[in-house]
Amino acid sequence: MAMAIFLITLIAMSTFMLPCAQAQGMPPAPAPASDGTTIDQGIAYALMMLALVLTYLIHPIHASSSSYTFFST
Repeated sequence: MAMAIFLITLIAMSTFMLPCAQAQGMPPAPAPASDGTTIDQGIAYALMMLALVLTYLIHPIHASSSSYTFFST
């Protein structure tokens, strides 16, 4: 008798709980780990560093020439 009550209770609970479990749906997809703005910002920093290095490499060549008159009047 106890086994019959247990089985009826189990069937009733699973019947009532199944629609609740199926109604929840899929969770949303996680956000992407890297978006395009991060990649663009990295490229911009690399180009700025390249411009800075080229500026410091070219500047001494220009400053050592005889026609360099930055502060002279």
